[in-house]
Formats: sequence, structure tokens, C-alpha cells
Amino acid sequence: MTWLLGYVDPSDSSFLVAVLTIAFNPLYWNVVARWEHRTRKLSRAFGSPHLACYALGGSIVLLNLLRSYCFMQAMLRQPRAEGLDHPTAYGLGLALLGVGIVFALSSCFALGFTGTFLGDYFGILKEARVTTFPFNILDNPMYWGSTANYLGCAIVHASPTGLLLTVVVALTYVVAVLYEEPFTTEIYRQKACRQRRRS
Repeated sequence: MTWLLGYVDPSDSSFLVAVLTIAFNPLYWNVVARWEHRTRKLSRAFGSPHLACYALGGSIVLLNLLRSYCFMQAMLRQPRAEGLDHPTAYGLGLALLGVGIVFALSSCFALGFTGTFLGDYFGILKEARVTTFPFNILDNPMYWGSTANYLGCAIVHASPTGLLLTVVVALTYVVAVLYEEPFTTEIYRQKACRQRRRS
């Protein structure tokens, strides 16, 4: 970690903006989704839970694009590390990008749009928990696929700043998982209780 900090200027405005966008995104989607689950105001405003979920999903995609842009700007404004600037590291970075893209896209495919973008908070529930690939390999593959993408990008660009920001991404996702999973589990527990009462 000391080695990384020798290359990184944490007071640089692009670095600070990147950290803020990384931290803001999961905070945004969790606060908005829980507010919707509690009040159903988005569903009423859009006239349907599906349209409301699509709107939230669209805003999340745009914010993720902004986060990636800020990540890249922070990397490009700070020094490269000679130790990372060689073909083996470049190949490892590309491999991580490939794995990350596979995990992220296959997660979206397995969950569908509403499953990917918190549809369960809008009352759009799946019949059962998804256990097909990539969920049969690891939990939260979209988050870890995204982390692998950022790590791969940092290595490809030989960027200590990118490596440090990837740590921020990973920590943010760990916090998001700790916050989201119990709530989502409770949503599906309530659904199971309702189904048992009806049968």
C-alpha cells in the first residue's frame, strides 16, 4: 500500500471526484430503492412498477458510465508505474477485463433488466433465487465482475491510482452487499410467508 501511495496524489481533484462517484452510486441506488419499497412513490409517479424500475435502471447505467469516466480521468492524470508497464501485466489486465465482462454481462442475462436493477424492491419478484451461471460460481458476480473490470483497466494502464481506486470500488461493494443482502432476503421471506398463507 505504501508503494501505491508514492504514485498517488489523493488531493488531486480528479482522484477526489472518482472516489465520490464510486461511493455515491451504491448509496444512490440503495436509498432510492428502499424509499420505493417503503412508499411506492416512483411506481405511482411512472404509473407502473416496471416503468419505475426501468427509470431507476437507466439512471444507474448513466451514473456507472460517469463513474467509469471519472475513474479513467483520475488514472490518466497521475503517474504510471514502470513495474506494471510490461507485457505480462498487460496480458493479466486484459484477462481480468475479459473475466469481468463475462461475469457482469452473464449476470444481467441471468437476472433480466428488472432483476439486475432492484426490481424486487419494486415488487417485481422472481419465482426463485437465480442459481444458474454465474451465480453457481460466486455470490454477487456483477459486483465482482465490475471490480475485475476496474482492476484489469488499472493494470492495463499501469496505474497505481487505478489500483487504489479499485480497492475503493471493492470496499464499496462489500458495504453494499452487507446492506442489500439482508433486506433482499427479507423481501423474499415475506413473499414465501404470503404464499404459504394462501396455500
